[in-house]
Amino acid sequence: MNLVFFVLIVAAVMVAALAEITGGSAALAEITGGAGAMAGLSAAALKAAEGAVPLALGLVGVMALFLGLMKVAEEAGMIGATARLLAPLMGRLFPQVPPAHPAMGAMVMNVAANLLGLGNAATPFGIRAMEHLQKLNPHKDCASDAQALFLALNTASVTILPTSVIALRAASGSVNPAAVIAPTLAATLVSAVVAIAAARLLAPLFPLPPAPPVQCPEESDEPLPPPLPARYGWLALAALIGVIGLMATHGAALGHWIVPGMMVGLLGYGLIRRVKIYECFVDGAREGFAIAVRIIPYLVAILVAIAMLRQSGALDLALGPLARLTAPLGIPPEALTMAGLRSLSGSGSFGLLASYMNDPAIGPDSFTGILLGTIYGSSETTFYVLAVYFGAVGIRRMRHALAAGLIADLAGLLAAVAACVVLIT
Repeated sequence: MNLVFFVLIVAAVMVAALAEITGGSAALAEITGGAGAMAGLSAAALKAAEGAVPLALGLVGVMALFLGLMKVAEEAGMIGATARLLAPLMGRLFPQVPPAHPAMGAMVMNVAANLLGLGNAATPFGIRAMEHLQKLNPHKDCASDAQALFLALNTASVTILPTSVIALRAASGSVNPAAVIAPTLAATLVSAVVAIAAARLLAPLFPLPPAPPVQCPEESDEPLPPPLPARYGWLALAALIGVIGLMATHGAALGHWIVPGMMVGLLGYGLIRRVKIYECFVDGAREGFAIAVRIIPYLVAILVAIAMLRQSGALDLALGPLARLTAPLGIPPEALTMAGLRSLSGSGSFGLLASYMNDPAIGPDSFTGILLGTIYGSSETTFYVLAVYFGAVGIRRMRHALAAGLIADLAGLLAAVAACVVLIT
């Protein structure tokens, strides 16, 4: 992460300095701001640093809500039961994590939130999972194989319902706002498989230093409960297929029911299990503020670097030639710009998507418009996720996590193009 942070800053400063000193060519001046490039760069860095704190504090309420609900689910036994249901699959993906460990349940909740396009809910669940994984990690400043794989899966999470994209398409006047559901699901399935393969193949290239094994304080000598019978897995698969069918036909309408339904379901289940849901919710929600404050320094670093990279024009200079090379392959320049910005900035890429959706030359229902929505819905802000998740547990050596995430982003871009060509045209 030290090298990545330095390269982002230096690239931004060098491009802005070149424009400032030389005055820049017409093309360079249009991208960088010409003679005022360094002034713009300084202002962007300070504005990004200032905005990091409100962003982190803005997460407090969302984190408090979902961490409170998760605490209720933990006390009611729902997370443990879900982890047992998915024990065969999760056990193969994360052999380093005991099947009944709390990390399994937290990762399941994170995957479920991403599955339904609930990015705000996925972040608190992901941070909780990373905290549990950190307790199993003997190298507290270095990412374990399980943590690197979990982060890669978050950058390429399988998504049934890209709620924000559907809402934006509806607001832009699309005749079929849910048209992105099928290609997004196909693209995320491919990127998730690639993320798993990349994390597994890259792990031996970044070996961990030797350390004595540690006993996790959450483990016990009691026998672990067996996985639930296979019939429950088939029932869960049938329910998932039913959800996919409903989302494909009524995605825009059902998207508004997810969060209220989750609240009623989790709290109601806790009440049935005789959990003191109010006190339990408050205990879980109390952790939201502490986590948000803890990630502020990491957000400042990554947001400043990204803001400088965008303001200097270095990102456009890097993506411009690539866009011309990929155009003959059926990848329009707007798609490459969206993919590059999506890995760096969630709000920036969403704003760019909104401008494309409202551009008469593109619009929400053209092939390019659907492709751009698919790219946004099938990828994640890799650098932001890395900073937040690893920052929450104090990890400074990310090993192969960033490389696996970026490989998954590239696979998601190519899969999005292929899915749109097959399913849309």
